[in-house]
Amino acid sequence: MKSNPYKDRGFVPGDYSKENYNKIDLHRPYVDDIILVSPTGRPMRRETDLIDVWFDSGSMPYAQIHYPFENKELLDSGAAYPADFIAEGVDQTRGWFFTLHAIAGMVFDSIAFKSVISNGLVLDKNGDKMSKRLGNAVDPFATIEKFGSDPLRWYMIANSAPWDNLKFNPDGVTEVSRKLFSTLYNTYSFFALYANVDGFDPDAAMIPVSKRPEIDRWIISLLNTLVKESQEALDDLEPTRAARAINDFVIDNLSNWYVRLNRKRFWGGTMDDDKLSAYQTLYTCLLTVARLMAPIAPFYSDMLYRDLTGDSEASVHLADYPEPVAADIDPALEERMAIAQRVTSMVLALRRKINIKVRQPLTAIMVPAVDDAQRHALEQMRDLILGEVNVKELRIVGNDEGILVKKVKPDFKKLGPKLGKQMQAAAAVLQNLDNKQISTFEKDGFFSISLPDGTDARIELGDVEILSEDIPGWLVANDGNLTVALDVTLTPELKLEGIARDIINRIQNIRKSRDYDITDRIRLTFEPNAEIDQAISVFGDYIARQVLAESVDSAPLADSGEIELLDIDGIEARVLITLNK
Repeated sequence: MKSNPYKDRGFVPGDYSKENYNKIDLHRPYVDDIILVSPTGRPMRRETDLIDVWFDSGSMPYAQIHYPFENKELLDSGAAYPADFIAEGVDQTRGWFFTLHAIAGMVFDSIAFKSVISNGLVLDKNGDKMSKRLGNAVDPFATIEKFGSDPLRWYMIANSAPWDNLKFNPDGVTEVSRKLFSTLYNTYSFFALYANVDGFDPDAAMIPVSKRPEIDRWIISLLNTLVKESQEALDDLEPTRAARAINDFVIDNLSNWYVRLNRKRFWGGTMDDDKLSAYQTLYTCLLTVARLMAPIAPFYSDMLYRDLTGDSEASVHLADYPEPVAADIDPALEERMAIAQRVTSMVLALRRKINIKVRQPLTAIMVPAVDDAQRHALEQMRDLILGEVNVKELRIVGNDEGILVKKVKPDFKKLGPKLGKQMQAAAAVLQNLDNKQISTFEKDGFFSISLPDGTDARIELGDVEILSEDIPGWLVANDGNLTVALDVTLTPELKLEGIARDIINRIQNIRKSRDYDITDRIRLTFEPNAEIDQAISVFGDYIARQVLAESVDSAPLADSGEIELLDIDGIEARVLITLNK
């Protein structure tokens, strides 16, 4: 090289302007004109044969521990290699994933990693690729600042499997924050409020699970089933399944069912075994949930764990991941409670259908049992169901008694791919099944029919919808093999009880708005009103117990700023509420 070609072209080192760099080209063949000189005076030229630069990244397992110059035994013994798990984007299938294995195979006759999650892409809410040019890119730091990192992380894990593309919608993060994290916070706050009042000691001797009330044994059973499912899901590298299971447990079972059904146990006076069992059960659930969710929500779970243990130096991340206690799992109890939850949900939906609120008592529910097991479950859950839906009587009848007229509605979207041209013929057969045949269908979970071409078809219960016709004065709902009929006739006696329950609800809200202590007792004086007076005369003691009232009276009231005006289902009621000092 007689001279420096770049200097000849006027290139100025240190000048990073576009104009300066436009004077030269570093690509082939021009770069081959450059010959450098080594410290020993030998010429240095471009290397003509290059390996893919991804092989540099493929050397990561060895380079990170400076093998073989250091830590040789650590790698050769298998303690640090192959990796148990790696994760990268799907675009690395032919890059990093491949070169890791290629080098491992060539040098060590081994694999480089045992398992891998190949991440999908984060798209906008419409499924389009995010782009600053299109204006649909989401700033991750602004999103974390707005929602917090844990709700964002939970949304991304629970919304879709990591290997699937995610349609990112900020509204989804808001929903996760509101439904899961706020619900869990409110559940903990409820526990902490009463635990502090009663001086609950989490280190006190535990009441054996077998000696606790059925509702406690149920949630403990469900908790251990959750631990088992979460552990299996994470071991199978399916965090989405684990996150969804934890989410359902907290919202549907712990908060909306267990805590709601057991509030009165925490309100009780003395710390007897029943109250202690309730505290220990809820404490165990909250502490276990904190440990279960730690891999996905590390900050929130750590805070919850420290609040529960009372140790500011403790960390959930130093605790062991929960192990299921097989002896505490009762599948039959879980199934019974699931039936109770389904019946409750169906009855409440029927109430909403005709705008009858839950505080208004009704006379009866009728459920045709498809088999002895369902009948037994309904019998055992009778009191719980009636209390939840505010109905006086549960009538369990035989599924083949013909009280309810049922019809089968084929789901053509499911039957079409299964039966093809025979679908219409199969639909005609299904639509003409009588009550007895439908009863068998519901009991067995499937029904076999003969098709015109001489073949038999097995129709699953999920391939159809079982419909029941309403009967006069009743509303009917179906969910799989479960049918519920609700008597919606309101008698004068039921209306009075509904008024009493409305009064309780309004007074409790006023107690809360006035910031009364949970132990404060009050006196109620209502201005005379025919319907209110009737309700007080019949249900006065019940009202007093529910709102902690020393007395519930009816007497003329002078105008005063202390008088509260209540709207009781269209009835205007004036009441004076005073603290009993």
